[in-house]
Amino acid sequence: MMNTAKGWLNGDDFDDDEEFESLEGQPLFEHYHFTVDKGQSAMRLDRFLAVRLENTSRSRVQQAAASDYVLVNGLVARSNYMIKPLDEISIVLPFLRRGIELLPEDIPLDIVYEDDDLMVINKPAGMVVHPGHGNYTGTLMNALKYYLKDMPEQEAILVHRIDKNTSGLLLAAKNEQTHAGLAQQFFEHTTKRVYVALAWGNVEEEEGTVDAPIARNPKDRLCFTIVPEEKGGKRAVTHYKVIERFGYVTLIECRLETGRTHQIRVHMDSIGHPLFNDDRYGGSKILKGVIFSKYRRFVDNCFSIMPRHALHARLLGFVHPTTQKEMLFEQAPPEDFTKVLGKWKSYTMNSE
Repeated sequence: MMNTAKGWLNGDDFDDDEEFESLEGQPLFEHYHFTVDKGQSAMRLDRFLAVRLENTSRSRVQQAAASDYVLVNGLVARSNYMIKPLDEISIVLPFLRRGIELLPEDIPLDIVYEDDDLMVINKPAGMVVHPGHGNYTGTLMNALKYYLKDMPEQEAILVHRIDKNTSGLLLAAKNEQTHAGLAQQFFEHTTKRVYVALAWGNVEEEEGTVDAPIARNPKDRLCFTIVPEEKGGKRAVTHYKVIERFGYVTLIECRLETGRTHQIRVHMDSIGHPLFNDDRYGGSKILKGVIFSKYRRFVDNCFSIMPRHALHARLLGFVHPTTQKEMLFEQAPPEDFTKVLGKWKSYTMNSE
């Protein structure tokens, strides 16, 4: 097998803009549905689907069936099932190829854990995950392609994504079997994903849940917003808990139950607490506090230290598909985040 680095997109959430190269925590799947024609002759299920799905091999379909991603008439079906006229077939494929050639680039990687099946990577803020419109080089996938160039039997396949300007833990498989096992955990919401964020305002409740469907903002294609499910919104659930209060901003922990594009950013904005310095959702201006020149200089200085939204993927947990062992990784926020927290602590103490 040739050494490659693959990235996968959910067809519903992809946008050509560079901001949508990442789907914050989103498992990467395609969904298809077929109704077998009345005149269809008997045929194995895997062969039928391989013929009808573009750029999809029979082995890829078989892997999906082995992972319980293929349903016939609402029931899990295996590859050797013989289809019948009017069968209703559904398939979920977590292996959609992105049609962009990946060039290996010698870019440093912060690898937290690695074995023959998977890798856990600490992605820096500012790094695009996958090549896309306006970002064909310098991405995490370019770096992984170079990293694995001398390992011809291994490949890097993303299991989920985080935004370009979000830092923290990201999971990649090294083969399709491992990827299928990991993708199923994301699909079934059994993984553990915890983020730390700095939000504007004094969050009133010590902990809470935002359960609000999300879809692309019809007024601004670069943003997402709360949209009822009957109007196209996808269910999104974020659980948050206060870690520390600084008066004008609050450090919170966010646990994802689902993973939609910009989910934490949209949800916190929807309850009046956009993330600090989040230019997409109004957090890059002073939202709380008296606008005295000293305070304005202080906030602007914080913005310059951390010129991105204050969000970090701190914890990632899953079951290893091969060993069946529970894996849990934690990564402290990077220097820009900790410096800004230190400044807010000092400012709060000096103001009391």
